[in-house]
Parts: sequence; C-alpha cells; structure tokens
Amino acid sequence: MLLLFDIDGTLLSGATDAHREALLSALFTVHGVKARSFTRPLSPAGRTDADLARAVLLDAGVSAARIDARADEVREECCRAYARMCPEDLSSTVLPGVSELLAWLSGQQHVTLALLTGNYEAVARLKLARAGIGRYFRPGQGAFGSDSEDRAALPAIARRRAGSSGHPHPRSDTVVIGDTPRDIACARADGVRVVAVACGPFAASELTDADAVVEEPGALRDPLVALGV
Repeated sequence: MLLLFDIDGTLLSGATDAHREALLSALFTVHGVKARSFTRPLSPAGRTDADLARAVLLDAGVSAARIDARADEVREECCRAYARMCPEDLSSTVLPGVSELLAWLSGQQHVTLALLTGNYEAVARLKLARAGIGRYFRPGQGAFGSDSEDRAALPAIARRRAGSSGHPHPRSDTVVIGDTPRDIACARADGVRVVAVACGPFAASELTDADAVVEEPGALRDPLVALGV
C-alpha cells in the first residue's frame, strides 16, 4: 500500500510562515516583484508553490512567457531562502497523533510512506526534518511542487516512483491523505482513493468527496485499515 501524505494542514500546522517568506523573497529576487499585496483573492491551500508563484506574478503584470522562462530560478531561489529562514525546531507544529500514526505505519511491512505536496521538494524535506518526522519519508519517493505546477499530475508521478519492473504502483493500492478539496481532486484525477483530514482550513462538510473524512490525524488508523492498510 502506497500512502501519499500532504504536509501543511495534514502533518503540520503553523509551519508555513518561513515558507511563505521564502517564496515572496524569491519572487522579488528573480522578478523584482514585491508581492505583499494581492488584488484578487488567493487561497494557498492545496496549491503548488509554482502555481502560487504564477498567480502572484500574473497579478503583478508579469507575462506567462517570462514566468515559464524563470520558473527554475524561482524554485532554486525559494529553496535557498527557505534554508536560511526555516526555524531550527519545528517540532511544535506536528499535529497531535501524527508521530504515533507514522510510527505505526512505518512498522507495517506492506506500507510505503511518501509525500504528495505542493511544496518544492527541498522545502518539504527540510520542513519535515526540522519537525522531527522526516525519517519516515525516504528519498526518491513521493511527488512535489517541484515536479509539476499542476497538483493533479502529482499522484501519477508518485506512483511511478514507487513502482517496480517498469510499472507504476497500482492505483488500487494507493491512497492520498490530505486536508483540502485540491488533495481530493488530485486523487480523483488519477483514479486513486483519498482520505481527508478536517484539521486544516476546511471543515469535514467541505471534504465529503473523499472516501473517508476524519477530524484529526490521530483518527486515521481506522479508515486506513478499512482501505487495506
């Protein structure tokens, strides 16, 4: 069973400040855009870093061609800035029940834990390392905002990395775990199952398109067992 975990709002809460500042710093360094004000409503929940960057830059009048041409520069600068800005200790941001859940899942021989997040990979890895839970997610697995701007493309990338003998990991044995409608939508786009956690910005009533919804990560064990874990 391949379990694909979102990070912010699913595993951690309150670990986005330095991440946001790093992305804004990158947009200024690469494009000269001071993105402190935004003329249109923008919810970051469930978006990839590249998608957020594009939305801010388009709002500032930067052309799509220029955004595409410098996307790698923004990613690299954001990751460098985050390495400087990230707090040394993010353990207090780990949501209740997460450490116990990951310890239990890591002991299941037929389970592979991986990340599926809109964070750039270097940001995601450092964030979880500083939170003290990075050891549960081995390198070379999962999918990140640095793999695709389109979150809907990420489950297929993660399944390919978890596959063997040239075949992607089966959809029937893959579960996405997240806290936003975008997490649910990306799972549905790839035809895999999804469990939602209502401890982020969305209530359980807004996440009913998932196969199961729980109020907190500590309650994930039962629905995961029901799905075959």
